[in-house]
Amino acid sequence: MTGPLAAPPDHHIDALLRAAIAEDLGTAGDITTNAVVPAGTLCEAAIVARENGVVAGLGMAMRAFTLVDDEIDGRQVVSDGDAVRAGARLADIAGAARSILAAERTSLNLLGHLSGIATATRRAVESIAHTRATVVDTRKTTLGLRALEKYAVRAGGGANHRFGLFDAVLIKDNHLAAGGGVEAAVKAARAGVGHAVKVEVEIDDPADIDAAIDAGADTVLLDNMTMEQLREAVAFNDGRCRLEASGGITLATLVEVAETGVDIISLGWVTHSAPRWDVALDFDSQPL
Repeated sequence: MTGPLAAPPDHHIDALLRAAIAEDLGTAGDITTNAVVPAGTLCEAAIVARENGVVAGLGMAMRAFTLVDDEIDGRQVVSDGDAVRAGARLADIAGAARSILAAERTSLNLLGHLSGIATATRRAVESIAHTRATVVDTRKTTLGLRALEKYAVRAGGGANHRFGLFDAVLIKDNHLAAGGGVEAAVKAARAGVGHAVKVEVEIDDPADIDAAIDAGADTVLLDNMTMEQLREAVAFNDGRCRLEASGGITLATLVEVAETGVDIISLGWVTHSAPRWDVALDFDSQPL
């Protein structure tokens, strides 16, 4: 799990934005704008929040404009991670009206999506602030957008679980079925990856915590357990390793899960089902 709010590298963001812009413009470009807006028209505009929320991806969204036209000027008014109210001015943009309109939807799609994730995450984090639990994401992300979506989770105050299959071991039920059970699978994983890589294993019964710890697990995953089972696991574990609760946890049940005493709560819905944040681009009334 990671902490600092570091954005994905520029080359990664640019590649995604270029593909999105190309998808939108196709081979003919913005035929509406090119027919309606005279070439050379200059304007000023603002990106504005339409509802309360937490900002994420604003700099990435601004980059869409300069990829279309490097003469566009932009200035951020707020920063990623800021909580803003409906009507807040997030950024100012100035330049060729045709270019701004060509990049508008790509920019707002990205900003609305990432800020929606940050807003959902912040709500979850704040609801369990009185407990020891940390909210983390999962690998249930949009294809190609994982780095950006996990960044948005951090902007919302959450933390990241493993990024992919390559950076941490997570032994789940199918691994256990094919790998000989908790003890055998954890021992094999620990021997295979060495001491520097974290090893986590899913268990069905709180009594399996002993076998997991003895075999070298750092974290035990309590998947789809009842509140009673979670409390039993916390008591049985007695602080010996980290416990993660996962599976079917909603905002309605999140607080109760956190209050069982688990260390980590993973929420797939903060990335795959967070509502898009409502954000808009407003032109000033008169062109320059």
